[in-house]
Amino acid sequence: MPESTKNEYFMNKAINCAQKGIRKGQTPFGACIVKNNLIIALAHNKVWVSTDITAHAEIVAIRLACKRNKSISLAGATLYSTCEPCPMCFSAAHWAGIKTIVYGAGIKDAKKAGFNELAISNLKMKKNGASNIKLIKNVLIKENIELFTSWAKFSKSKVY
Repeated sequence: MPESTKNEYFMNKAINCAQKGIRKGQTPFGACIVKNNLIIALAHNKVWVSTDITAHAEIVAIRLACKRNKSISLAGATLYSTCEPCPMCFSAAHWAGIKTIVYGAGIKDAKKAGFNELAISNLKMKKNGASNIKLIKNVLIKENIELFTSWAKFSKSKVY
């Protein structure tokens, strides 16, 4: 399977998970962690339901993947995120040894939707931190930006 097709397939998994989270009153973010072409974790944002500001979709997925692997190392894995990871999520991916981050919408899109994002791009984090993470951006960007629109129409939508 070509890399672009594979990236779209797994990004769709993250998008579907984000949609599930939106229906549950959560914010419009989803993440999927894949290793050896197998999904090892799939999660949506759980900040509001857990009253945990660190429960971003990427962090929830990293926690699940580490627990399933019985290891803090996710070396060689790919993280698919509906939105460019914030500095906290990028750092956690780096520390876990994630090889590649594939994302759709950008930090600017989350800010535009009202989220209190730090405007520090993954590219800047990678460069300044000398991280080896490979970055692939704008995968299914239209569909990922649409998550913000869908979420904004939902009666329980609220930012943090």
